[in-house]
Amino acid sequence: MEKPPIAAVAKHFADSVSPAAFSSKVLRFRNQFWARQVKLGTLSTDQWLSHFGDFDPLPDNLVFPLALRYHGHQFGTYNPQLGDGRGFLFAQLRDDEGRLLDLGTKGSGQTPWSRNGDGRLTLKGGVREILAATYLEAFGVDTSKAFSLIETDEQLHRTDEPSPARGSVLVRLSHSHIRFGSFQRAAYNKDTEAMSALLEYCAKWFYPSIAPLPTREKTTALLQNISEATARMIGQWMASGFVHGVMNTDNFNITGETFDFGPWQFLPHSDPNFVAAYFDENGLYRFGRQPVQGLWALQQLASSLLLLNDDADALAEALSSYEQTYQNSFSEHTHRILGLQPLGDRTANLTFLQELFSWMTTSQANWPQVFFDWFCGAASVDRAARSPQATLYDDEPFTIIRHALLVRTPDRPERLQHPYFTNISPVSLLSDEVESLWNPIATSDDWSVFESKMAHLESARTAMAL
Repeated sequence: MEKPPIAAVAKHFADSVSPAAFSSKVLRFRNQFWARQVKLGTLSTDQWLSHFGDFDPLPDNLVFPLALRYHGHQFGTYNPQLGDGRGFLFAQLRDDEGRLLDLGTKGSGQTPWSRNGDGRLTLKGGVREILAATYLEAFGVDTSKAFSLIETDEQLHRTDEPSPARGSVLVRLSHSHIRFGSFQRAAYNKDTEAMSALLEYCAKWFYPSIAPLPTREKTTALLQNISEATARMIGQWMASGFVHGVMNTDNFNITGETFDFGPWQFLPHSDPNFVAAYFDENGLYRFGRQPVQGLWALQQLASSLLLLNDDADALAEALSSYEQTYQNSFSEHTHRILGLQPLGDRTANLTFLQELFSWMTTSQANWPQVFFDWFCGAASVDRAARSPQATLYDDEPFTIIRHALLVRTPDRPERLQHPYFTNISPVSLLSDEVESLWNPIATSDDWSVFESKMAHLESARTAMAL
């Protein structure tokens, strides 16, 4: 590949850094599927450890990793002291379709933005991110990909995990490492040059159709594209029962991909007030508020872009499609993970969603079980009758839901022939399950339960082929 594109503009919003040196490295996870997509599938184990443990540069790529500078609203409070404090952009690659992709890290050492932190990641944190990203990818949610996890020999001290905790370094693959907070930083500093560089870089490499536009029009067009990508992602979260946990503005990227996994959880039951982070005492980022919070984050991005385009009305208009894009995504993705074709009537589809999720909240049905039982609707009537929660489907309140499921055309019902659907229950990642697979790793270095869960996730991915 030619010189990594970010190298030309990095001076405006990134610092060259050196990775931590780890004396011992054990490869715990390698995403071979995505390694092949970015032409790294033939690396030997020693080469993999060299590039993703020691961070020796990939050929014709960044010579030094880049720690990005950014600001952000954290639980509503503006923080100008942020940046990549335990990670960096390691390399830029192309997939088979020619799209630019970033390899970013977590736990790779201290940077100028570590704020007295140790720049490290616990092994449990790395395992949790692999699980979340793999599950979301299996269920068709726009997400960064867990690419590599290497255990290091370090013992870390944390307040939210038993200490000393085992250390690790993670590499994730995404379309862009650029966060909303990079724009916020440029606006805060009134750095028009940096903001212009960000605008041009993001337009050229991620939204090329808008690149030829004049600056003012390009600014609003970029905001609209980011808004719609974010709305689609959050619609997918809500259909999948995913709770991100910490929707700070520095945890959104400009291509609408789930990343910066922290205290994430998947809902066991439908509950709009479910909170994933124990420290979110006021429920700011509770499940039911995620669509509102996504729009709020975009409004902060819009405010930053006033530095290049002072037409506040035009920027507000660029966000006007957020609500409908979100609704369309929520509807489309709910139908998608139910294996059904939506009706041609948008109102009827939205009514179905209201009825379905209202019933799920009232009945407290197991969330992943419902979608598993009724995958492909009418083609799964017999399967649903054998479900652990079949009695819920016989109750009167479910009658209207059953009718709505049965009148929709199954989408590729032949998928039900996959062995995954012979199971009585679906793959799931509820909090107690995550703890149960971590315990054998922590106590006896037994990775078999983790490997079994990953195999089950792969089975789900291939079965649904979303």
